[in-house]
Parts: sequence; structure tokens; C-alpha cells
Amino acid sequence: MRFMMLLIRKGHETEAGTAARKMEYNKSLQKAGVLLGLDELSPPSKGARVSYADGTANVTERLVDGTTETIAGYWIIQVRSREEAVEWARRAPMANNEIIDVRQMEEYPNTAAKG
Repeated sequence: MRFMMLLIRKGHETEAGTAARKMEYNKSLQKAGVLLGLDELSPPSKGARVSYADGTANVTERLVDGTTETIAGYWIIQVRSREEAVEWARRAPMANNEIIDVRQMEEYPNTAAKG
């Protein structure tokens, strides 16, 4: 089963030392053979939001006031159960302003990305 663990951060700052602890955590995921991929995302202020209404795409620049929760990164892991995915998320060295949302990835037949 594949799971995405979404790193949700309130604001953009993270506590000092968290990055080094996350690197060690990433190594433990890799060593256990469960890590399929991971990335950190740039701040929303460097991106855009595309919304749709009546068949029209509208682009809005993303300016965040520092209090909004945003997706800051993700891990994709392959484990045997939801409980195992949650256990990996519990081990992550997160800052006080961070959350991990654990979501199972849907498996669709006849797709290029299979896990």
C-alpha cells in the first residue's frame, strides 16, 4: 500500500535544528526500504493558484500572511498497512507549527504509476 504523508506547516518558518533531524528521519525511511519519494515545496508566495468556474481558469498569485496552513512537502512511502504508515508519521521530528496528514494513495488499474 502506498501512502502520502503531507507536511502541513502554519507559516513558513520552522524551528532551528528541525532540518537536520528530518534528514536523519529521511535516512531511516530509506534504510527501512519504505521510502518511494519525498520533496519539500517552495513557499506559496512563489506559486500560483488556478481555480475554475464556469469552464474558465482563473490564476491568483499566492500571498500568504504567515498564519495560513500550507502544504510544505511530502513523503511517499510503501508499507503493509495504514497503521504502519501512521507509525512512520509519529516518528517524524516535526516542529510545533507542523502537522503530517497521512493519506492512502488510490490504486487505479492500467496507469503508468503503480505501487
